[in-house]
Parts: sequence; C-alpha cells; structure tokens
Amino acid sequence: MKGMIVYDSIHGNTEQVAQAIAGALGTPEEIETRRVAEVNPERLTELDVLIVGAPTHAFRPSPAAREFLQRIPAGALEGVTVAAFDTRMSVEDAGSAVFGFFVRFFGYAAKPIADRLKRKGGELALPPEGFFVEGAEGPLKEGELERAASWAGRILVS
Repeated sequence: MKGMIVYDSIHGNTEQVAQAIAGALGTPEEIETRRVAEVNPERLTELDVLIVGAPTHAFRPSPAAREFLQRIPAGALEGVTVAAFDTRMSVEDAGSAVFGFFVRFFGYAAKPIADRLKRKGGELALPPEGFFVEGAEGPLKEGELERAASWAGRILVS
C-alpha cells in the first residue's frame, strides 16, 4: 500500500493526529506524512490512500488546506481511497450558545475536506472525523491520539 497523510497544523495538534494516523496505517516507507505546502498535487495519482486533515478555522478548513484542495486536479483521485479529519473545539467546551448555533449551521472542517476529495474523484472510506482540543489552541484532549489511531485502522478494513 502507498499512502499519504496531508495536513495543515497551526498549533501542532493536527500534526500530532496526522502522525498517530500514519503510525496506525503502516511504516514510513508505506505512509508519507506531509504538510499541505510540501505536496505536489500531481503526485496524488500514485497513491492507494490519501487522508487530509486540517484545523477548523472559522468553521472551515484552514486557508492553507483549502488552497491545497483547490490545487488538486479534477479526477486526480480516481481509484484513490480517501478520508478526512479535523481538529476542533467542542461546543461544550466553548460554553457559548452562539458558538453552538454556528457549529450546527456551518459545521467543522472535516466534512468540506471530504466533499472536496470526493469531487476530485476519491472514494470515501469513512465518514469525516473530528478530534478535540482543549480551548482554541489545544492541547489535544486526553485519548484523542488513540482515537485517531483506531479511526485510521477502520480505513484499512473498509
């Protein structure tokens, strides 16, 4: 299997999740882990599995992640198994009814990432997933790295 985890990370939380996912999927020779700025979208056609993750920024993927997704050529992910994740603050932790309203209305970053990957031809392995941080900058909540590894394991059996 040849796979790649592509991520953007502002405070390091999304990078930690990407590393946990990569470790659960295989060896560094099988699974590359790259920041969005380091990836040539033309290389994605060589992959069996592509997982893209980003922090939720204003209820969407971070600007760098959005730009990366836009650069993927149409049809480039035909035959590639894809999955998407984000890092996010929970509605409960925000303690704000306004924040909760906006989350219900706009959502988090993982779904738009998954939608874009599918539009580029990818076959979605699992529903998009979010991993929780404490506060706006983190750290990750306890158990989230283990949950990320478990989620990644389900990609291999789908």
